[in-house]
Amino acid sequence: MLLLWELFKSFFLANIFGYGGGPASIPLVYHEVIDKHQWMSETDFSNGIALANALPGPIATKIAASVGYPVSGVLGVSVAILATIVPSALLMIIIFKQLDKYKKSKVLLGVMLLVQPVVAVLMWKVTYTMGATAVSQLGWLQFGVLAVLSYIALERLKWHPALVILVAAVYGGVIIA
Repeated sequence: MLLLWELFKSFFLANIFGYGGGPASIPLVYHEVIDKHQWMSETDFSNGIALANALPGPIATKIAASVGYPVSGVLGVSVAILATIVPSALLMIIIFKQLDKYKKSKVLLGVMLLVQPVVAVLMWKVTYTMGATAVSQLGWLQFGVLAVLSYIALERLKWHPALVILVAAVYGGVIIA
C-alpha cells in the first residue's frame, strides 16, 4: 500500500508542477521514477517514452501507464493515471474562473513567461540523458544517422511525427534487435 501511495504522490507532484502539459512533466516524472525511487532503469524509462510517443493520446497518461505497470501491475497503472489526471482536473475546476478574470494581468503573463525557460532547461536535461543512453546503446554512428534521417523526414519531407516514430520502431525491431 505504501508503494501505491508513493506512486500516486510522485505522479501527482510531477503533474501539479509540470506547467505546460505532459511534455513539461517528463523531467519531473524522470526525477521521481529514476533518481528518487529507482523504479526503472534509464533505458526502460526511455523505452517507455518512445512507446508513449508512438501511441495516440496525451503523453502524460501513457507515461503513467508505462511506469505504473512495472511498479505495481494494473493497480499501479490505475493509481499513476489517476494521479496524473487529478491535478489538471482540480486546477481547472478551482481556478478556471479566476484565471479568466486575470488573463490580461501583467503579473500573470510575467509568471508564465518566467516559467518557460525553466521548462526548456528541464526538457533539455531529459533529452540529453535519453540521448546519452541511446548513444551508449547504439553507438555514435547509428545514433547520428537516425537523428539526421529523422530530421530530414520531419523538416524537409514534412512527414508526420507518428510516421517517423513508426519507421524508427520498425528499424529498431528489425535491424537493431
